Amino acid sequence: MIHFSSTFDSGNGELIEQSGDELRLAIRPDVGDRHLQWFHFRLTGTRDRRVTWRLTNASKASYPRGWAGYAACASYDREHWFRVPSRYDGGELIVEHAVTHDTVWYAYFAPYDEERHMRLIGAVQSKPGVALRSLGATLDGRSMDLLTFGNPDGAPCWIIARQHPGETMAEFLVEGLLERLLAPADALAASLLARARFFVVPNMNPDGSARGHLRTNAAGTNLNRAWAAPTMEASPEVFLVREAMDRSGVRFCLDVHGDEALPYNFIAGADGVKELPAAIHELRHRYEAVLETACPAFQREHGYPKAAPGEANLTMATNQLAHRFGALSMTLEQPFKDDANHPDPEAGWSPAKCRALGRAQLDALAAVIDAL
Repeated sequence: MIHFSSTFDSGNGELIEQSGDELRLAIRPDVGDRHLQWFHFRLTGTRDRRVTWRLTNASKASYPRGWAGYAACASYDREHWFRVPSRYDGGELIVEHAVTHDTVWYAYFAPYDEERHMRLIGAVQSKPGVALRSLGATLDGRSMDLLTFGNPDGAPCWIIARQHPGETMAEFLVEGLLERLLAPADALAASLLARARFFVVPNMNPDGSARGHLRTNAAGTNLNRAWAAPTMEASPEVFLVREAMDRSGVRFCLDVHGDEALPYNFIAGADGVKELPAAIHELRHRYEAVLETACPAFQREHGYPKAAPGEANLTMATNQLAHRFGALSMTLEQPFKDDANHPDPEAGWSPAKCRALGRAQLDALAAVIDAL
């Protein structure tokens, strides 16, 4: 008999009914019952079985348009993730998979669990010149980890990821960025380290990540709507990071996310911040142009509609930081689906591709760093 489980770090899924090799499941909503879409569970006893599972409440997801053209992720070893045949039909996400191993894990995107996060910050803090400190505690008592390195007198450059915990591709991107930025043989990285002071928060929402949330923290707060007036009671993650930003200043911030519906990599800028100098918008265009050349998986044709000047939502990080510091502040979005411009039917948009896009950020940053 197949055994279902989601009681582990970042797990999400509830077994509703089981009949042989067919399972009816439901996604557990985030705290506050406003958001759901992330799932992550395992099945055991599956070798040589053709398993069918259904997410019965897929139509109630935060972004139901995200199911069109989407294929679920599966893994036998939790390192290599591949896509499995999926379809959205009758309000359900339906997956049919001929399984070849005793146990298989499924997820909305390749998970980035707490143990991997700990390994990342442990490896990075071992590099010369890197400091790791805790800004404080989350509501569940987890550490808000901040990595700092580079020239103390250089331009303060912030990179934050995973305000929305289900957007695990964001931390994979940061992993690739850090890998290159701290590679001693990379001359471009060395040049950036000499000109900038880096502040990196690989996971802005560790509580939501562990709880298996899509979008919110332990209090049910969407952190990317808390930047205008964060509090320690509802959004300590933003409160602590913004407080650190006020101390350091910000000339550049890359806020890394994932988008459920659009099958593209793109940047959303602070177009609606009317007081932002034209020179900052020009720097953003230069950044994007160089990034598109350095990593063709990034593109500039598809993205979000631009806000008119004066219509910026200042509760969002990109807009608040552009408004607060006059910084080059951008939101980088990656797909949960495949990259439509460079499709990969086996893996879709994948952790390896996230890391490659992370490494390419250095080329783009080098093109603008002296003008910040």
